[in-house]
Amino acid sequence: MHTDTSESPGTAATRDDAVRALVVDLVQTGGRLSRLARRAANDPTTSATWRTLSVLQATSPLRLGELAQASGVAQPTMTKIVAGLVERGEVERIADPTDHRVQQIALTDAGNAVLVKWRQHIADSLVPAFDDLTPEQFDTVRRALDLIGPRIVRGHRELTSPTRKVAD
Repeated sequence: MHTDTSESPGTAATRDDAVRALVVDLVQTGGRLSRLARRAANDPTTSATWRTLSVLQATSPLRLGELAQASGVAQPTMTKIVAGLVERGEVERIADPTDHRVQQIALTDAGNAVLVKWRQHIADSLVPAFDDLTPEQFDTVRRALDLIGPRIVRGHRELTSPTRKVAD
């Protein structure tokens, strides 16, 4: 689904509308690609579980509440996810170095290996959908990812900033 952003961004309002439409298209397309990847891989593991492992790979260790927020699930849901991951040896609970009464969740080597294997499986499953890209199209997608990646990092940083203002 593509929102029409063909109008020339001549005014600030038009530019803002075009950026808003672009962001909506990116989010919708990313979600559709994620759902396609899950179906193509025929994997019963929940998206929240893979997100949790991915978050921990990038920022391990985290407290349970931080992990729930970063993974986009409620804390009780994260408690269940972590319990399953601990049982499989993919994550472990460790003492928080700043407060030994609190535990953090850390990715284990086994969890990292499972995540790497899953990503390889996803790639293998989706290659047929992308193997007809011309070299120019491939480069365009690569450049788009290079532009989007830092904005995601910046967005995460802004959302977790202690000075972030919450709307009334």
